[in-house]
Formats: sequence, structure tokens, C-alpha cells
Amino acid sequence: MPLLRHAAKGPCLTTLVVFENTINKELIRSLHVYRLENGEENEVEREFVFRKDGPYVETAAAPLLLLQEVPAHELFEGRVIGLWLCSFAFHAHRLPRFFFIPSLLSISRNPKLKSIPTLANDLQLIFQRGCGTEDRGPSRELSKETCTRDGDNHYHLKRSLLVLDQDLNCLPNSGATSELLKSRQTEQNATGVAVKKKKRADSKDVARIALEDLAKYFDLPIVEASRNLNVGLTVLKRKCREFGIPRWPHRKIKSLDGLIRDLQEEAEQRQQDEAAAYAVAKRRMMLETEKESIEKEPFIELKSETKRFRQDIFKRRHKARALKN
Repeated sequence: MPLLRHAAKGPCLTTLVVFENTINKELIRSLHVYRLENGEENEVEREFVFRKDGPYVETAAAPLLLLQEVPAHELFEGRVIGLWLCSFAFHAHRLPRFFFIPSLLSISRNPKLKSIPTLANDLQLIFQRGCGTEDRGPSRELSKETCTRDGDNHYHLKRSLLVLDQDLNCLPNSGATSELLKSRQTEQNATGVAVKKKKRADSKDVARIALEDLAKYFDLPIVEASRNLNVGLTVLKRKCREFGIPRWPHRKIKSLDGLIRDLQEEAEQRQQDEAAAYAVAKRRMMLETEKESIEKEPFIELKSETKRFRQDIFKRRHKARALKN
């Protein structure tokens, strides 16, 4: 994959992830990671308003995605962070055989993107360099851009015809979605990618799923947990409601794991300071106890003290990153 640069010299784009707000569909956040000439990385978070009745605008963005414990290169489509859902993820170091640019983020089908060049330029760069073609002018009848990669790491553009007659700022209608799914399946079959259907568990097996079975996968995202349990996502959510679990506890457990790791590192650094080492060990024990409680009773929320401690760590990290940049 060639380096993605806007100029002959300058930072190259290594990662771009785009998130949509699940409450206010007009709010979009993007996280851009650039590799500088000295080898260091610069992370930039931006927020936009995708107005339905006007041009798109970029607004001042307080750090949100950057404060998360998940590195940018580990974010993927479908990942949920609070009220934000990842709708597009590009990582230059690990491109899949197929990757799709949503209609909302395609300049050829959504010319309003040109009003926010900080996002549009990077999207255009991904498409031009990744697929070896230019993103052409807008058209009502356009095909779904699909990037494919062969064994020699050459990139080609395949097109599967799709008429986009819906509002570009809204979710596609069911007919267009159905066409697109069929198109993707046809392309996968044509390239020799086997399409296998996994048989889901029957109703009797689902009824036998106990809380202990769910607890084995609390440390995984709910989508991965549903795969391991061999049930659909909707079925798993229904089982959670039956056990009084309002929200899958993966994020709480991962958050506690991250805090425990941070305290372990701090304890190693403060071994000579007996009082500080004792305070760190005490807090770590409290976090481990809280994690065990959540694993047994996943409906429990994080303690207020834990939330404040987590926020303090986020602020320190962000401040250190800002000083470094």
C-alpha cells in the first residue's frame, strides 16, 4: 500500500475512522492518525454537522474518542463508544480484501462533503490511492465503490450497479440495501471467497442458556459474544433482559482491566516509596473486587469513585499527549 500523502513531503495518513451519533444523526466525528516524517504519530479528532438543509460545517471538538482506552488502529466498523457508532474504518497497515466507502462519505455521491475539506481530502486520498482511480463527479445512477486486492497487493476497482435514489443524509431504503448485499455476495463468490452460513442454536438451546454461560463472554464485545454462544444478536439482547442486564458489561470490565494495568505499572514505578506503593495496591485491590462483583452481577454500575479515577487518568493522558505534540 503506498503512503497516503497530500503532498510529496509531509505527514501520511495511516488511520481514519468515522463515527455517527446514534441520537442526532447530523453529528459526525472523525479520528485521523498521521505519521510524521520523524516517525511519530499525530492524532486529530474532528466533529462535523451534516446538515440536511444546508452545507456541512466543522465545529470545535472537545476530545472524546481520544480519551478512550482503545487505540485508533483497533477501532472497527460497528464499534460503539457511548452514543457514537463507527460507520467507516480505514487502516493503511491492514487492508481487507474488500472495503466499502458508504454513500454518505463518497464525494461523487455526496458533493456536500466538499464543504468540509479536512475530512473530504482524506476520504478522497483513501479512494484515489487505494483503488487507483479518481472519485468522479456526482451522478444519480452510480455504482458501489468496492476496493479489491489481489495476491500481489495491486488494487483494482470493481463496480456493482446500484441506483441511489434516497436522501444521502438518511439510511438507505430496504430495496437498495438488499441490492447491495446481493452485490457483495456475488463479488465474494466471483473471487473464490466461500460464503458459509452458520446454523444458529434452536429455541431449546437458547432457553438453556444461563447467566453463567453469558458471564464467560462478558469480557468480549456483544457481537463476538453472540458468535461464541451461536445465537443472534437480538436473541442475546433478549436473554440479557431476562437476567436483568440492561447493557452488556464488556465496556465496564475492559475499563476496569485498563485501570488495573495502569495501577500495576504505577506500582512498579513506586516500589521505593512504601506509602505510595501501599496506596496503589489498595486501590488496585478495590478495582479487582469491583470487577468480580460486576462479573457476578453485571447490572451493577461502576462506582462514582472509580469513574472519577478513570476521568483523572484520561485527563492526564490527554495532557501528556498534547504536550508531546
